[in-house]
Amino acid sequence: MHLFSPKPQQIIGLDIGTRFIKAVSLEKAKEHITLSGFACEPISSHAFNEREIKDFEAVSHALKKVKSSLGSNNNLVVIAVSGSTVLNKTVCIDAPQTDYELENQIELEADSLIPYPFDQVYIDFEKLEINKANDDKVAVLLSAVHKDIVDRRTTLLAEVGYETKIVDLESYALGTAVAALYPSQNTDNISCINIGATQLQFCTLCNGQVIFTQEHHFGVDPLIENLIEQYNQTRVQIESQLKDNSLPTQWKQQAYSLFLDTLQQHIDKIIQVYVSSTGANRPDSLLISGGAGHLDNLAKDLSAEFGIEFIAFNPFHSMTIDHSISVTELAKVTPQMAIAAGLAYRGFQPWHI
Repeated sequence: MHLFSPKPQQIIGLDIGTRFIKAVSLEKAKEHITLSGFACEPISSHAFNEREIKDFEAVSHALKKVKSSLGSNNNLVVIAVSGSTVLNKTVCIDAPQTDYELENQIELEADSLIPYPFDQVYIDFEKLEINKANDDKVAVLLSAVHKDIVDRRTTLLAEVGYETKIVDLESYALGTAVAALYPSQNTDNISCINIGATQLQFCTLCNGQVIFTQEHHFGVDPLIENLIEQYNQTRVQIESQLKDNSLPTQWKQQAYSLFLDTLQQHIDKIIQVYVSSTGANRPDSLLISGGAGHLDNLAKDLSAEFGIEFIAFNPFHSMTIDHSISVTELAKVTPQMAIAAGLAYRGFQPWHI
């Protein structure tokens, strides 16, 4: 026993989706990461309108179940937001400056930088790199989100007994997960697509930094709804059979085929925008995560369609798994946990506010 060893840092990443709340509890001792707990609780349908919470009681109920499942005294959480209310843009600011000076300059130039009243949004920023064309400028990633979107979540979390440490962006949490938890020696760009219930989130990293993100309004929901109608079963039953790969074999000839075609169209659009806006080549491989990760042979089918390798992303690959965790149960939800894992890892990094 090391009496004077620092106490391990503990943090919970909470990915509040439109259909599930995914939670990952991590402990960090020096550079060693341990998965100490996880939870994946469904939210009753129609709790969200687009990405905004409408049924607070339903979300609160799911959060309480998450808290109970984790069984931890740790109450520090990292959450994320996404959607049309979130603004991301890269701006050039005079360099070099301290974070405090940058914040003051951004406030002074808010009217030209942010298309919302400054007093109605929270802002954050991150220095990216010195502008190659002008050494006197530094590229800064600026993020802004409506205060009510954040405040609703933090208030709800406080009522459950959680303290919000950081509010991140979902696409950047996905990037954090890939940068920190994907075991790759490849120095080229790495891309990942998270296929959730109602949203596709795409990000590309270069040297550990997110260089491109995009979101599309499409997910697994159309497939689920099609199967509910086709087999006259509940959503819970269909989702369980998808995870267990126990649906009748003919489902792939009908509902899956339509879903796959539409998914391919969305991914193709995202890749086209990525290539045209960054000047990069098409990815040679693409990590895949999210609720669609449970679909048998999805990665193989997408690889065959695009001629690039789609790889299932396991954010827990390089972690120690606490002995109390059922590896079998964890495997059932692993594809859905990428953003939650990225959020938890983000809690170990510095932040501005």
